[in-house]
Formats: sequence, structure tokens, C-alpha cells
Amino acid sequence: MSMRANLFAGWVAIFFGFVAGAVPGLFFWLEDWLGGYGSWRRRLVRLAHISFFGLGFINILFALSAASMGLVDRAPLLGWSSALLIGGVISMPAVCYLSAWRQPFRQLFFIPVICMVLGVALFLWEGFLR
Repeated sequence: MSMRANLFAGWVAIFFGFVAGAVPGLFFWLEDWLGGYGSWRRRLVRLAHISFFGLGFINILFALSAASMGLVDRAPLLGWSSALLIGGVISMPAVCYLSAWRQPFRQLFFIPVICMVLGVALFLWEGFLR
């Protein structure tokens, strides 16, 4: 699998991180916005915002690391790692926003967590332990 997909996903996530920060940033000064600073909704909106950046950077680092280590053509599980990391960068902010909207969606957090944990574990296996 081409690492371009992870580079693209990472940079798109960073773009959305800026947008996801700018929009709520217009209202941050309102003490009761989304229920106040410590409210469930506001915390989840902040988590979604920062997850775009953090997981975007992880995807970029993955692509650059796999390429610099020469893993792209010789690591059979790298495609799974790539897909899982892209799945994580998509699903984490989505689950955060869904959970901010309706709290029962919090039960879906296992999806992005499993994607990221398995994605990094497979990369570690292919790059360092195999």
C-alpha cells in the first residue's frame, strides 16, 4: 500500500483540526457555551479538535517512517497498519462529536482505540520486532 494515503489523511486531519478549533473558538468566551467549560459536550468537542492534530501527526509519522525504513515493499502487514491508522484518524473525532451530541455514543470509543492500538502494534512488529 502506498504511504501517500496516510500522508493525505494526516494533512487532511490537520486541516480539519484548524477548522475544528476555529469554529468553537468563536464561542469560547461564552461561559455557558455547550454547558460550560467542564461540561461533557464541551470536553468532547475539545477532544475531537485535538484528536485531528494528534492522529493526523501519527499518520504522517507512520508514512515517513515506513518509507525511510524501507518497509513499503517488504512488510506484508504494513497495509493493515496503514488502513487501521486511517480508520483511527477518521473514527476518533467522529465518535467524539457523536458522543458530544448523544452521550450513549461513548460506547463506540473502542473502535478508534482498537484501530490505533492495532495499527501501531502492526507497525512496530513489521518495523522493529520481525
